[in-house]
Amino acid sequence: MNEILQYFLLLPLFGFVVSLLLPESKEKLISSMAFGTVFLQLIGIVVFIVVWIFQGADDLNFKELTLIKTSNYEFFIDFYFDKIAAVYLFVGAVLTSMITTYSRYYLHREKGYKRFFNTVLFFFFGYNLAILSGNFETLFIGWEIIGISSFLLIAFYRERYLPVKNAFKVFSIYRIGDVGFILAMWASHHLFHENITFMKLNNFELVSEHLQNHSSIGFFIALCLACAAAAKSAHIPFSSWLPRAMEGPTPSSAIFYGSLSVHLGVFLMLRTYPFWEHQTFMRIAIGLMGLTTSITASLMAKVQSSVKSQIAYSSISQIGIIFIEIALGLETLALIHFAGNAFLRTYQLLVSPSVVSYLIREQFYNFQPKTNKNFFLFPKKLENTIYILALKEFNLEGFLNFVLWKPLKAIGKTLDFLNIKRVYYFFVPLFVLGFLAYKFKLDLPEQLVNVLPEIFAFIGLVFVFKSFSERKSPFLAWILIVLNHFWIALAIVFNDKVSIYEIVFYLSGIIIAGTIGYLALLKLKQIEMRILINQYLGHVYEHPKFAFFFLLATLGITGFPITTTFIGEDLIFSHIESSQLFLAFFISSSFVVSGIAGIRIYARLFLGPHVKTYHELPYKSS
Repeated sequence: MNEILQYFLLLPLFGFVVSLLLPESKEKLISSMAFGTVFLQLIGIVVFIVVWIFQGADDLNFKELTLIKTSNYEFFIDFYFDKIAAVYLFVGAVLTSMITTYSRYYLHREKGYKRFFNTVLFFFFGYNLAILSGNFETLFIGWEIIGISSFLLIAFYRERYLPVKNAFKVFSIYRIGDVGFILAMWASHHLFHENITFMKLNNFELVSEHLQNHSSIGFFIALCLACAAAAKSAHIPFSSWLPRAMEGPTPSSAIFYGSLSVHLGVFLMLRTYPFWEHQTFMRIAIGLMGLTTSITASLMAKVQSSVKSQIAYSSISQIGIIFIEIALGLETLALIHFAGNAFLRTYQLLVSPSVVSYLIREQFYNFQPKTNKNFFLFPKKLENTIYILALKEFNLEGFLNFVLWKPLKAIGKTLDFLNIKRVYYFFVPLFVLGFLAYKFKLDLPEQLVNVLPEIFAFIGLVFVFKSFSERKSPFLAWILIVLNHFWIALAIVFNDKVSIYEIVFYLSGIIIAGTIGYLALLKLKQIEMRILINQYLGHVYEHPKFAFFFLLATLGITGFPITTTFIGEDLIFSHIESSQLFLAFFISSSFVVSGIAGIRIYARLFLGPHVKTYHELPYKSS
């Protein structure tokens, strides 16, 4: 039974690869390939679950392969199957088969027909990988695939300004949530001294033994996991991104933000529940987060003018209640609630165009104004106050802007003195001095050697801050992201346990992806003469091949699991000591901001309304 689990990943991956090779003009073949892949997966999952139940429904764990192993570290792909995975896999296969059936007609003769089905199959592969994951590393691979799929589907109408802008916003929130995931993985390495599997997390004696003397680390891990889950499931304070994600086609809104992707935070909480179930404070905090989100989202749903936004906030409200159920230990009820909410929201989103059409037609003939109802215990002034707050979405967008984006932009503006010449003339010699300091660290004062890693990691973080706020040269923004990884490598190399092989393994992906991206930029500038990233340029229309290769390069330097950089990031974190909190924070922040900055370069250069006036210019707002 254990070995069969890998086939639930191979089938979606095979379907995705084949769909890439199909000609764009063959709509029926493309949609049939997507539906056939998902339907075969559904049949296989149903049969597997029935056999699994009859055999006793024992938890299954299968270690697939080890990607890299050193004396102190091992990165391996691990699969785990239990009732949580069974429910999520079944619901995912049923809903994705429905979506592919619906989309083959809904998107008929749409310009991006093939692109849509390719992205849905890519998402389906990432979703199955995340659900079947047996450790944090495998889960994070699926987590990242789902994140980039979300970005591509929200920006499906890439000739418009608003879908591209909102896709970038959603991806940014996802990356911020990734900070929690990365730090939780790092802390778990130090707590368990291994890449802990979810099967071992279910061992109460093992977990309690490690938490007895390290309760603060246990609380830190649980807090980081809750932050990652909150960002993925649009909980307070990240709730404002979900309605913005509805810019994509209705089928993608249904599968991502009505049913599957938005419930991944719930999955993370269910999967890690055995770890934090005895931390009373965390259970209370997660329950309160769910309660607050549920109340605010319910109020916001009542005042939305768009039917898709109403459904989005209603879905968040129910997910908040599911978080409360998990905090109370009601795992089975949470799974039933997840399935019900996923099916309901998918149905509502798929019929929403018809409902809107019916209501518009109906209001001309049977319009009846609502009668005002005054409640004695609910003063009108308080009702109006709540109404305005809900209408402004409790200013969550403004809060995130104040806490995150404004500081990032302000820091970037203070770094305007940085240009390509100064980077080469000042920071490259400084990097050489840092390398010499590493070679002769035994001759340097111990206090200086202890603070040098934090200093070098901070320089790398400054580079990506500047890259994020750069509005002129894409070359400068790109070079700063690449150099950031070299500063991180220099910071980590001061650890005695780090080998040169590990540093080369980490940087090899950066060098390859960075070179490909830089060459694509040079070629694009040679053709277009002038490329500035102060606006969306939309060059994907005339240069789709450059756009594709540059996207791959961007994913490579931002740690997406297509190069050694992804494993290298986890490898780097395994060498950060538990006492080096600032180093861990600087490096994790660098990974997150570099991801946002990289996707920003891609979006500004290749997406949005075309800069040339002889192309059709769509409206800014949808």
